Amino acid sequence: MAKEAKDSIAGPRPGVLFLVATPIGNLGDLGARARDLLRDADLLLAEDTRHTAHLLHAVGIARPAGGIESFHEHNERARVPRVLERLQAGASVALVSDAGTPLVSDPGAPLVRAAIEAGIEVIAVPGPCAAIAALSTSGLSARRFAFEGFLPARSAARRRTLESLASEPRTLVFYEAPHRLGETLEDLAHCLGGERPAAVAREITKRFESAYRGTLAELALRAGRDADMNRGEIVIVVQGAPEAEEGPDGGDSDRVLAALLEELPVSQAARLAAKLTGRSRKELYDRALALAAKD
Repeated sequence: MAKEAKDSIAGPRPGVLFLVATPIGNLGDLGARARDLLRDADLLLAEDTRHTAHLLHAVGIARPAGGIESFHEHNERARVPRVLERLQAGASVALVSDAGTPLVSDPGAPLVRAAIEAGIEVIAVPGPCAAIAALSTSGLSARRFAFEGFLPARSAARRRTLESLASEPRTLVFYEAPHRLGETLEDLAHCLGGERPAAVAREITKRFESAYRGTLAELALRAGRDADMNRGEIVIVVQGAPEAEEGPDGGDSDRVLAALLEELPVSQAARLAAKLTGRSRKELYDRALALAAKD
């Protein structure tokens, strides 16, 4: 009785925001904890309510009317205040994307930030993630990696992004739409080097799951010939650039820069030196400016 009186004075205890990972294909990957939250949470936020309703029906979960609300990139900022009110009133809220782990190339970041700032507890319910699954089966190093999500759709912007990643030593992970796979692999080969080892994983955990491994040049060629490779949901994994083994004075990079600066402007010399040495383009640009100033 005393506890009830205390709660009534202090107000209701805040609820919890759960980030619930859902299957990316195989329904058997839905964990027991995730299943319980999908069934019991006071409010279920779904990127696509129709998709999530289909998932709930497939796994035998019935939700009360009004228990699922849409929460996607076009309405998430407008929905945050109301969801925050529910959480502050003590509701348990589960956020799901169409497949995989919420916020990984999916909506939810503004809500999570707002919940944290409001002192609401945010808990991850781990599960499937296409990026991690593809990385683990790629045969490439998973010790250090950079997830880049979807690259720009237009080739010029895509190539600019890839050029900025040319000297990145960590394994790179990308999502890509099937109709752009061939073009993206060609741009990857052009910007990172056709000899760079890579892997393409498609339809992970689904019936037609496939993995393709080889160099970027080989994979780009295969994508142009194999129609099946250009179907379904796709993850590309690319080996990082070799790390330069040099002392603090720049060593080999200085020699490469010096030779390039005899023929090229500073920016072009730095860009080519980054490709040749695997070092950061910005670092080499600053170094090229210093070398040019000495002349």
